[in-house]
Amino acid sequence: MSILVTGAAGFIGAKTCELLAKSGKDVIAVDNMNDYYDVRVKNYRLKELKKLKNFVFYKADIENKKSVDNIIKKHKITAIINLAARAGVRYSMENPFVYVSTNMTGTLNLLECARENKINKFILASTSSLYAGQKMPFSETLAVNTPISPYAASKKGAEAMCYSYHYLYAIDITVLRFFTVYGPAGRPDMSIIRFIKWIDEGKPIELFGDGSQSRDFTYVEDISRGVIRALKKTGYKTINLGGNKPYKLNYMIGLIEKNLGKKAKYDYKPFHKADIDATWANISEAKKVLGWSPKISLEQGIKKTVDWYLKNKSWFKDIKL
Repeated sequence: MSILVTGAAGFIGAKTCELLAKSGKDVIAVDNMNDYYDVRVKNYRLKELKKLKNFVFYKADIENKKSVDNIIKKHKITAIINLAARAGVRYSMENPFVYVSTNMTGTLNLLECARENKINKFILASTSSLYAGQKMPFSETLAVNTPISPYAASKKGAEAMCYSYHYLYAIDITVLRFFTVYGPAGRPDMSIIRFIKWIDEGKPIELFGDGSQSRDFTYVEDISRGVIRALKKTGYKTINLGGNKPYKLNYMIGLIEKNLGKKAKYDYKPFHKADIDATWANISEAKKVLGWSPKISLEQGIKKTVDWYLKNKSWFKDIKL
């Protein structure tokens, strides 16, 4: 297989490219290397990926259909994994337009490329943010018609467009809803990496709410294994990839303190209106369809993440959060 992976220098994208290349697949990777967060983290991931065989990288933007189409034709792509996205609930309220252009128009461009080039496997990365206000554990059968952020709304739009292309053109599409992904080389705008750095440096951590809210944390390598398993034929499926066990933020912070040997200081902020109080994935569909379940516990994952941070502290200390 020759697989196009978009968002390849991103957190989940880089790990997915790594696992695919190590399994012998030809990975054609694209990323626009935008500066939503410190580009030095993306450059670090990309530098590691370029050491691998079967990995080819292009700096390209999925918002530019012609550019992506040329890459697809050149490499005779057989499957598309769309992990390129504008992420982040709070920032989507500051600049909603870029979320629509990347998450919706970018996805449409890729679907059109798939149709025109007769590519019959498409994977879309979506989000647990769509489940806001629903009954837990979140099941894929729940209606997700009330997104509470432009980010979630843009992902809902991308999902809807995927269904249209499946219905009209019989493209085999799997939509994966990710639940709070974390791990080594993680996004510096997300809580776990930020908390590790702040606690280590003795700075107060910014905590929105009192820490009693809970998240279904999922280790990045588990997520990427699920993405790769979704390359199988599913028709049209929406599948949750989550840890299947929510933890309070205060417990997660305690694990970081334990692994760093340091105590956190707190800068409490009001709970954000666009945030979700709790997430919890029902992963029965992932088990049934993909034969997937998470392997790394939160305790193991936090240790791996702190160990990575300490090993890379010499350059990561300068990363802007």
